[in-house]
Amino acid sequence: MNALGNHVIAEFYDCDEFIINDQETIQEVMMGAVEISGATIIKPVFHKFNPHGVSGVVVVAESHFSIHTWPEYKYCAIDIFTCGDLIDNHKALHFLKQELKAKNISVVEMKRGLLDLGVELRHKPIYA
Repeated sequence: MNALGNHVIAEFYDCDEFIINDQETIQEVMMGAVEISGATIIKPVFHKFNPHGVSGVVVVAESHFSIHTWPEYKYCAIDIFTCGDLIDNHKALHFLKQELKAKNISVVEMKRGLLDLGVELRHKPIYA
């Protein structure tokens, strides 16, 4: 691995406004995406806004998955930040697109923690 982590920034357009305004459904979908990706769940936290919208984060051992919804615009902003090479962010994105019924998504992927230390980078280094 040449970086400590991978950051996926995704925009989901034309989602089902009822699905993305339901806190329980959003939590279930996000937890499902984490499980499908292979990440390890630590703790989920979700909040329903009045009159609409849901925000949430699932803290994972490898970092986090987060979502912010705007049902009135049928839009979701999703971040998936993971460390290591074992998490499949693309499986998670495919699952999220299907479950949120998004017609279009835009994805930017970037490597985080590009360090030139002269050694292979590990996301959880072993300290002496």
